[in-house]
Amino acid sequence: MLAVWDDTPAHARPVRGRDRELASLTRLLDAAVQGRGGAAVVCGAPGTGKTTLLDALARRADGFRVLRAEGTAAESAVRFAGAEQLLRPLGDVVADLPDERARALRPVWGLPRDLGAPGSPDEPGGEDDISLAVPSAVSALLAAGARRRPVLCCVDSAHLLDDASNAVLTFAARRTSHTGVVFVFAVDHTAAPDPAAWEGPHRLRLGALPDAAAHELLRDRVGASLPSDVADALVDTGYGNPLALVELAESLSADHLCGRAAPPSSLPTGSRLRRAVRDRISALSDVARAVVALAAVAQRADRHLVHRALLDAPSPDPTAALVEAQRCGLVTDDGETLRLAADVVPSAVLGALSTSEVETAHRRLAAAADVTGERDRAVWHRAATAAAPAPDVVAQLDRLALRARTEAAFDQAADASERAAALSPDVETRALRLVAAASDHWASGRPQRARTALRLASPLATGDLRAHIGRLAGEIELRRGNPAVAAAELITTARRLAPTHRDLAATTLMLAGEASFVAGDNTRYCLTAQDAAALCGSEGWPTTLIVREHFTAMSATFRGQHATAAAPLRRLVELGETTTDPTGMTLASQAAFTLGDAERSRDLALRAAVSARAHGDESGVPWALVYAAMSALLSGQHAAATTTALEGLSVARALGQSNSAVDHITVLAMLAALQGDEHTALARLEAAQTELAERGLGRPSALATWAAACVDLAHDRPAEAFDRFRRLSVGRSRHCVPLRVMAVPHFVEAAVRCGEREVARRALTTFEQWADTTGGAARAALAHRCHALLAERDIEVNARFAEAIRLHRDADAPYDLAVTELLYASWLRRSRKPGQARDVLREAVHLFDELGATHWVQRASRELRACGHRVPRDRSAPKDGALSPQQDRIAHLVAAGATNKEVAEQLFISHRTVDHHLRNIFAKLDVRSRVELAALYR
Repeated sequence: MLAVWDDTPAHARPVRGRDRELASLTRLLDAAVQGRGGAAVVCGAPGTGKTTLLDALARRADGFRVLRAEGTAAESAVRFAGAEQLLRPLGDVVADLPDERARALRPVWGLPRDLGAPGSPDEPGGEDDISLAVPSAVSALLAAGARRRPVLCCVDSAHLLDDASNAVLTFAARRTSHTGVVFVFAVDHTAAPDPAAWEGPHRLRLGALPDAAAHELLRDRVGASLPSDVADALVDTGYGNPLALVELAESLSADHLCGRAAPPSSLPTGSRLRRAVRDRISALSDVARAVVALAAVAQRADRHLVHRALLDAPSPDPTAALVEAQRCGLVTDDGETLRLAADVVPSAVLGALSTSEVETAHRRLAAAADVTGERDRAVWHRAATAAAPAPDVVAQLDRLALRARTEAAFDQAADASERAAALSPDVETRALRLVAAASDHWASGRPQRARTALRLASPLATGDLRAHIGRLAGEIELRRGNPAVAAAELITTARRLAPTHRDLAATTLMLAGEASFVAGDNTRYCLTAQDAAALCGSEGWPTTLIVREHFTAMSATFRGQHATAAAPLRRLVELGETTTDPTGMTLASQAAFTLGDAERSRDLALRAAVSARAHGDESGVPWALVYAAMSALLSGQHAAATTTALEGLSVARALGQSNSAVDHITVLAMLAALQGDEHTALARLEAAQTELAERGLGRPSALATWAAACVDLAHDRPAEAFDRFRRLSVGRSRHCVPLRVMAVPHFVEAAVRCGEREVARRALTTFEQWADTTGGAARAALAHRCHALLAERDIEVNARFAEAIRLHRDADAPYDLAVTELLYASWLRRSRKPGQARDVLREAVHLFDELGATHWVQRASRELRACGHRVPRDRSAPKDGALSPQQDRIAHLVAAGATNKEVAEQLFISHRTVDHHLRNIFAKLDVRSRVELAALYR
C-alpha cells in the first residue's frame, strides 16, 4: 500500500533550492517593466526542475502577458511549430504592425507567403532558409505586444524546437534590450544539438539540489512525519535531482515509513526520469550502450581499464564508442577516467539498463582488472554478480574491506562489507557486516547509507551488537539530527553496554552529554553526569577518568558553581595532555576553554584533530575544530579562528555532519559580528537558521543570538542588542551557561548604553565569580572594562580602564584591547580630554587595521577626527600592499579563477563583502583586473 503523501497542487508548493536562479530571473522581469528587456537560458539535465522554475517565474509575472511554448520531438521537423505555439496569443497585436511585417509573419502561422513579398519562394532559398524578414517581424510583433504590457516568453524544452523556430526566437531574444520583452529558454544541455545556438543570453545552470533543499522538497511531498533516516536514504538515491526525489517520495509505502521495509534504493518502474534515460540509451549503438553500462557499474574507472573491458564488445573501435556515449550526455571522459556525468542519477541509468547488460559490465570489468592486477576491483565486480550463498566470495570481500579500512578507504570498505552481508546466509554474520558497513559509511561521509545499513541490521542483531547499533545511530543523530533524540538513545545504549564494555559505555555517555549540551538541556546533562559517576567510580582506565572529570566539571559549570568546577577542569586538562585519544583531547580542550586558557585549548583541539586523522577516523575532526576556532576567537586571533572554522565547516559538510556545520557557521557569524561586518554576519546567521529552528540546537542558537547582538552593538543599536541578550535567558539558550557568562561584557555595554545599570551590575557579579575562579588575564581585563563602564567617579573610570588595558596586553588579546581603547577614548573625549583620547585612539586604529576590521577602523577614525586629529578618509586601502588575512584568502581564490559568488559561498561571506574586499585588493596590489591578479599569484 502506498503511503499518504501531500497532493498539494504544484503551483502552491515553494520552489526548493533555486532561490538565486529565481531571483536572477525575477530581476529580468523588474527591468522589463522599465523597458529594459532581456533573455536567459536555463540549462539542466532531465529532472533538474527547469519547468518548475519557468512555472514559478510565470506566477511572479504580475501584469505581464505570459506566452508559453514547449519543444517536442514529434514537432521538431515541423517548420515554425514552436514559434506558432508561442506567438499565437499575440494574434490581436498583428494589426499594430506595418503591412510588410504582418505579411512576413504568414509562414509562422502556417500560411503561404504572398508572391513578391520579402522571403517569398521566388527569392533564392526562400523555403529552405529564413530571410531577415521573418525573425525581424517576430521581433517587431513582440515589441508591439510589449507596448501594451510587458511580455514574458517561456520556452520549455527549447532544445527540441524545430530549426526555424529556434532561429527566429533566439534572434528576437537577442533584440529585447530596449523593449519590455523577456525570453527564458529551458534547455537540456546534455541533449542540445547545437550549444552555440544558445550563446548570448544570460545562462543559468541547474545542478543537483543541496541536501537541505532536497529534504525540504521531500517534506513538501510526504509531510513532517517522514523519518529522518528514510529521508536521508532518498536524498542519497535521488542524487539531488528534484524529479527523482519526487518519484521516490511517491513510491513510499507504509512499510517504508514505519521501518518494516528498507527505503527504496532505485527509481520506481514507471519513473519518468528512468524512461527519459532509457530513451536516450536505446538510441545508442550496442558498444556505446556497453560503455554506459561500464560507467554505471564502475562508478569511476581508468580509461585503459575500460578499453580492455571493451575488447570482447561487438566493435573494433572502442574510442568511437566512448565518443558516442559522451555525446548522449550520460558519460564523461576526462582522458583518464570514465564516469557517469555529474548531473546523471546513477539509479536511473542502472534501472534503464537490462539485468544482463549490468551483469555483463561487471564481468568485463572483473576480467579486465584481473589482467591489470587490480585485485580488489576484480573481487568487487565478481561479487556483484554472485548469488548467495557464496562463502569464497564473502571471504574475499571481508579481506578487501579490511585492507580498505587499514588504508582509510572507508567508502570501499563499506561497499565490500555491504555486499558481503547480502551474500551471507547466516543472520548474525549478516548483521555484523551491516554494522561494519554502517560504521565505514559514517567515516566516509555517507551518513544516509550508514543509517540504511543500521536499519537493515537492527532486526537481525541481538545482545551487544544491538548496543553497538544504538551507539552509532545516536552519534549520527547527534551530528546531523535532533540532539535531544540522540541523548535519549545514547543514554539507553550506555546502560546496555555498562556491564560488559565499561570504556565504550563511558564514551557513549560522553556523547550523550554532548548531545544534551548541544540541545541546551542542562537537566538531562546533570542526570547523565550521575550515570557517569556511577559507571566510572574513583578509579579506572584513562578514558573513564577523563569522562568522569568532564561530567564533574561541566555539570558544576552548568549549575553556576564555578568554584566547584575549577579543580576538575584543571585535572581534565592535565589528563588531556597525556592521552592519545582524540575524544579525550577534545574534552580537555573544552575544559581549557572554560578556564579561559585559550592557547592551551587551541593546542589540545588541534592535536585532537591531528590524532583523529592519524587514527583514520575524521568523524571527530569537526567537533575538535569547533574548540580550536573558539579558542582562537577567545584570544582575539580572528584570522586563525576564521581559517579554522572554515576548515571545520568544510570537513563537517564532507562528512554529512550538518549540526557540526551549524556550529562552525555560527562561529563564523560571531567572527563577522565582532569585525562589524553586518552583511556577512547576517548572511551566515541566515544560512544556519533552518537547522537552528528545526533541530533544537541550543548551543549554536545561543551563539547566534550573541552574534546578532554584537552586530547591533557595532552599529549603534544598543536597545536591540540589549533585547537580544535578554533572550539568552529564555528558551533553550538559557541552559547554555558558559556562553551566557562569556557574553556578559557585551551585555554590560548594551545595558549601560540603555540606562539599565543595575541589570548590568548583577550580570557582572556572575561574570566576576566565573573569571575569578577560572583565572586568566583576558577575562580579568574584560571585568575591569565592565567596571569602568559602570563607574561613576572619574578616578575609578581611569583606573579600571588602565588596568583593563594592561591585562589585555598581558593576555595578548589585540581585538579586546582595541575595543577597550575605543571605549576609553570615547569617554575621555566626552570628558573633554581630547589629547589623551587621541593617544589611545591612534593605537586602537592601528590594531583594528592589522585585524582587518574595516568597520572599527572607520569608527575609531571618526572618534579621532572628533578629537581634532586629521585622519585620511579611507584607511581601508593603505598603499603598502599588505593584505589582511581575509583579503589574502579572497585574492588567492579569485586568482585561481573563482567567481565572486563562489568566493562568497566558500568563505561564507556576502557578495557585497567580496566586492568591497576585491576593490581594496586591486588598490593595494596595484592591479586593474582579475587577469592581472592571477598573473601576480602565479
